[in-house]
Amino acid sequence: MFWQDGQLIYNGKYKIEKYLGGGGFAVTYQAMHTKLNRRVVIKTPNISVQRDPDYPKYVERFKKEAQMLAKCCTDSHPHIVQVFDFFEADGRYCLEMQYIAGQSLWEYVQRQGALPEAEAVKYIRQMGLALVEVHQKGVLHLDVTPLNIMLNFNSAIPNSGKAVLIDFGIAGDMSPPSTFSRSFGNKAFAPYELTYKGIRHPAVDVYCLAGSLYYAITGQRPTYSFNRKYEQEELVPPKELVPSLSDAVNQAILQGMALEAKDRPQTMEEWLNLLSSSQVNLTGVILASDVGVNYQNLENLLKAGEWEAADEETTRVMLKVTKREQQGWLNYESIENFPCTDLRTIDQLWVKYSNGHFGFSVQKRIWLECGGKIKIDYETECSLGDRLGWRVKGSWLSKDQYNYSLKALAGHLPSLKLKLWQGINRIPLKLRNILPFFSRFQTCKL
Repeated sequence: MFWQDGQLIYNGKYKIEKYLGGGGFAVTYQAMHTKLNRRVVIKTPNISVQRDPDYPKYVERFKKEAQMLAKCCTDSHPHIVQVFDFFEADGRYCLEMQYIAGQSLWEYVQRQGALPEAEAVKYIRQMGLALVEVHQKGVLHLDVTPLNIMLNFNSAIPNSGKAVLIDFGIAGDMSPPSTFSRSFGNKAFAPYELTYKGIRHPAVDVYCLAGSLYYAITGQRPTYSFNRKYEQEELVPPKELVPSLSDAVNQAILQGMALEAKDRPQTMEEWLNLLSSSQVNLTGVILASDVGVNYQNLENLLKAGEWEAADEETTRVMLKVTKREQQGWLNYESIENFPCTDLRTIDQLWVKYSNGHFGFSVQKRIWLECGGKIKIDYETECSLGDRLGWRVKGSWLSKDQYNYSLKALAGHLPSLKLKLWQGINRIPLKLRNILPFFSRFQTCKL
């Protein structure tokens, strides 16, 4: 161990609290930023590998990790660990990162046992959204395993578990690998082309994340990909281990863990869409919220088929999520930053209790069928209004004209009659004004 508990480093800026652990190359410490009174994690190269001939390459890789992580968390994604600083102390390069109170998905399953399907899918979907962001920035994580998925729980907020992706130690860009970058990856969760050939592409992260879902749902590690490739061992379908598992999630895992990369979804978005189709089949919806909003009343109203009251409640909770209850309306910024977790909870409740007839994801599907245009033209706007039943015989409906029953057209509810600026008062929004909602549905992969 390089630093001792209680030791001050970097001119007293940080106080080491305890050693957290590490691998062959890097170690991590829990520390306190003494000036900001903020708990952080400090990662630094392991002193034990200093005499390794490749140590200079390790240091360069460590610097690259810092740069890639900084690049990926530029927009403060809620499911990607944040990096705060990169400095040199006591002759060691150090990476200061966000401290996440909680435990890894690996530890959580070891203690709790296999997770319920809905809970496991929730965490893995959050990781998928993080990886969409990572891939868009031209970076591959390459080590998305249960050990690198941290779960943070707020004891004061029920069902508030949030997954955060950590450890970009072997992350790489999408260019061909160098000799030094080969033979990395956790063999239990990585495809054989990464661990034995160093080949990397977005489908590698798809395999790793699907493998992590396999573990979360079954409590067992999947068959090594190398053994599947060269020893003809079979991957046991998760549904054989958990008979209650939905067919949709079972198939999403098997497709994501297809042995050959060409047989997997080629992008993280494609794989997330497979998981999206599973939500209607879930026996229960976890009432998750990133901001502590209680969705029990919404669920009760939807379960009772009180569609109009549920529509009003949806408006109320969306204003509460964005802390705009006093204003009574949403601005574009609040919509664009609406927590995906909360949006998904609302959607899943509507989808579940309407048997797939209502919900944001249903509206998004119809929007895409109409062209999915952000800058929508009037003809498409009217077509979409007709499809959703928000426009009848050339006229936009007022609030009291909506059909609050399952006889309404698919996607008719929730009505999304949330004002976008104060100038609109109880006048139904036309579609050009609610496009930010559809854009957010797309971003959140509903």
